[in-house]
Amino acid sequence: MQIIIFDMDGTLINSGADITTSVNFVREQVYRLPPVSIAYVTEAINRDQRNLAMLFYETPLYEKKAQQIFEDHYHEQCVQTVRLYDGIDALLNTLAERNSILAVATNAPTSFARRMLDRLAITDAFTHIIGGGDVQNPKPDPEMVHTILDDHNYDRQHDFALMVGDSDKDMEAGRRAGIASAFVTWGFTPKGNGDYICEQPEDILTILDTGRL
Repeated sequence: MQIIIFDMDGTLINSGADITTSVNFVREQVYRLPPVSIAYVTEAINRDQRNLAMLFYETPLYEKKAQQIFEDHYHEQCVQTVRLYDGIDALLNTLAERNSILAVATNAPTSFARRMLDRLAITDAFTHIIGGGDVQNPKPDPEMVHTILDDHNYDRQHDFALMVGDSDKDMEAGRRAGIASAFVTWGFTPKGNGDYICEQPEDILTILDTGRL
């Protein structure tokens, strides 16, 4: 059995423009701040040490009003320009043909995750779509990964599992769960560390076929 667990934003889907639009909406409406760039937002999201309230809104803590405005705006915005990264659709189809088990583990709220994956017509590819609100401890804690593995009766002696993502949080979640990790360079963070480094989605097939890259 092969289980491939994907991060979502920056791994399966490019959602950077929509996230930035909603961040800038809050900056303007609540804080009267000028807009920031997509590159700034996507880099900030995957920082190891971060305070997004400070980075996005120049305030030490999220204000309830600002957070609600963001969530309301992003609920509509999150499906406006989101797209699959090149090669992801073909990868998912090939993995499905091989009867690989696919799942999503994202720190994004599950409602947003499902809305975006529904828009891109790939929801049914996954046995699990676990969001940050579904667990006590989001990534880098391995709780999401353990939930998926346990539900499939994963046996590390006979099965292979892989955590695929674009951040150190993803790699650490895989490591702490005791499974292999693959860092993808096409997402929000171009450089990182994992058991494997993938420059294109097809590289994941090479890992599954050969155990190396």
